[in-house]
Amino acid sequence: MKTAESFFNWAFRTRANTVMKILNKEEMSQEKVFLSFCSHDPALVSYGPEGLNASIKGIGFMPKPEYLEETLDAYIKHIKSYDPEDKGYSQRGLELLVKYLYGPEAQDRVDFSCIGSLEMAKKHSYANYKANPQATILFYQPPMISYELRGKMEIHDEMDSGKREIYQQFLNAQHDVYHRPDMNRWLRYPAYVFRIEEIFDNCVTKDGFGTKMQYPY
Repeated sequence: MKTAESFFNWAFRTRANTVMKILNKEEMSQEKVFLSFCSHDPALVSYGPEGLNASIKGIGFMPKPEYLEETLDAYIKHIKSYDPEDKGYSQRGLELLVKYLYGPEAQDRVDFSCIGSLEMAKKHSYANYKANPQATILFYQPPMISYELRGKMEIHDEMDSGKREIYQQFLNAQHDVYHRPDMNRWLRYPAYVFRIEEIFDNCVTKDGFGTKMQYPY
């Protein structure tokens, strides 16, 4: 059985290389930039009281639990420095992402057992995952690359739990460390943590077409 290494090389390491190139202001074709987003915006599939549903959502990898607080502290310090007139905010945010997540020295810190996302709508997906945590995430990059992940979806919502949710804070911060930040909206955006159980190679290759991959490996 082929290991799931090719999925993580595509979903994480290719994306890390893109982040490094943007940070270093290396020239990239519009086509490559577009294709790099395919590993960021998969379809999250759910089934529950809202019926069978699929929703395109931005996803990201996260540090292992023992590194979450340290990384979150660095993100928040940066976010609190935001000034609308400061043109260097996003660049410094990229530097933090490379230092704590995407750089070669940081990749041992990454938790490859799960994937995180934010819920900005709280409609079909949210209702379904509250009732039924079974989930599928489907990735596709034209013309031939596709991977299917199956597992369980956790919801981390401070407005629902009434307690601090580190993953909700972290994923909102990881978004805002590069984009225009707004910590006031963090409570409105619950976090999803998808725990990976199975990975399938759906690529249009002799080893793909729904072939189960060895995971963990």
